[in-house]
Amino acid sequence: MGVAKTVAIYSLGGTIAMTTDPATGGVVPALSAHDLLAAVPGLESQGVDLRVHDFRRVPGASLTFNDLTDLSAEIAKTLSGRDVDGVVITQGTDTIEETAFILDIHHGHEQPVVVTGAMRNPTMPGADGPANLYAAVAAAADPQLRGTGCLVVLGDEIHAARHVRKSHTTSPAAFTSPSVGPLGTFAEDRVRLRAGLPTRRPALPLPDQDARVGLYTVTLGDGGDLLELWEGRCEGLVVAAFGVGHVPATTVETLNRMARNIPVVLSSRIGNGPVLRGTYSFPGSEKDLIGRGLIPAGDLSPYQARLLLGSLIGGGADRDTIADEFASRAY
Repeated sequence: MGVAKTVAIYSLGGTIAMTTDPATGGVVPALSAHDLLAAVPGLESQGVDLRVHDFRRVPGASLTFNDLTDLSAEIAKTLSGRDVDGVVITQGTDTIEETAFILDIHHGHEQPVVVTGAMRNPTMPGADGPANLYAAVAAAADPQLRGTGCLVVLGDEIHAARHVRKSHTTSPAAFTSPSVGPLGTFAEDRVRLRAGLPTRRPALPLPDQDARVGLYTVTLGDGGDLLELWEGRCEGLVVAAFGVGHVPATTVETLNRMARNIPVVLSSRIGNGPVLRGTYSFPGSEKDLIGRGLIPAGDLSPYQARLLLGSLIGGGADRDTIADEFASRAY
């Protein structure tokens, strides 16, 4: 790979770091970052100096906002020294798309941050963790990926945090970018990029405090009773609506009240494609709801919208700033 590169690795746990628990017979996060690296054939031949950090050892489902805020701060500190060419995060795949997105919106350096994991734990035939970690290290060290923000590398594909989704519960090819496809692939020990690297927005500062942001998914026959439980119990709300941004008429008045008091973001539960702004105008349509003060999320998924809203509220942003930020980040 030419001149020697340096990559910092932060291990958070997850399937990639799991092994059998003798007491239960199930697998639990137990392997250290050094254990993971020792299981990767040929890694030393990449000529990359690895700086290894055991940051957490938890399942992906148990990661918290505080964990990721602390990790963002640690990454910023590591990269400010300018002697690290990239960062790799290993974690459970349950929350990879959320981790990647929140790291991306707070990442203000040129060096790439690459998140990876495994769909098959090390005790299973065909465990994919070593191959994923090998490719992730290569991607983090590759100068082609400078300025691309946070990336997800699994199954020899490279995805932008902005677009990646976990689209299957068990397949090794679970991670996809439905609207745009992967940025590139990894083959024969090198990164192969496709056209069109992601356009990045300026990094958001880390929030000063936690913000309680609700996520409400509308369903067929929804009477709005459960939605009312969120009133007075959150500082912001994301609505995962039908299709292009529609909700049952029975929920409209509650959303109208809530939008007068807190920022309410309108997203689609589909997770692929945009919320519209002015095509439909019946009660509960996107035009009706935006007219009542709901903030359209564009093509951000409900999970991404919740993370962005929480970061903005936690940083003290007012409603107009929040609306502008969503407008600038959504397509």
